[in-house]
Amino acid sequence: MKSVERPYLHDSISRIVGKKDKLEISNWTENLELINEELQYLIQLEKRLLGNPSIHQRLLGIQRENQLRLGTLYRYERTMVNAIECDTVECDAYYLNTHEKNRDGYMDHIKNYTKLKLFLLSKILERFSTKPK
Repeated sequence: MKSVERPYLHDSISRIVGKKDKLEISNWTENLELINEELQYLIQLEKRLLGNPSIHQRLLGIQRENQLRLGTLYRYERTMVNAIECDTVECDAYYLNTHEKNRDGYMDHIKNYTKLKLFLLSKILERFSTKPK
C-alpha cells in the first residue's frame, strides 16, 4: 500500500479531507493495478480450461473497464491539488461530488469484477469436478 501523510489535529478540515481522499484514491489505484495482473491470469485460465467465447468476452470487457477506470482515477488524482485551493463552498462541493462519483464507480466496478471472477472460478470447478459413478 502506498504511504500517504496522515492528517494531524493542527490541519484544517479541508486539508484533512484532502489527505483522506488522496489516500483513498491511492488505495483504489493500487487495487485496480493488482486486478490488472489478476485478469491476465484469469484470461489465460479461461482460455486454457474452458474456451468459452462468452466468458472470454466478458473478461476482456472487465479488463477494458478496469483500464478505463484506472486512467480516470489517475487523472482525478492529478486534479486533487486544485481542491486544496478551493475558497468557496461551491468549489468544495464540486470536489466532494467528484470524489463520491469516483468512489461509486470504483465500488460498482469491484462488484462486477468480483461477480465475474467467482462465476469463472465456479465454471472451472464445475468442469473439473469428479462425478461419482
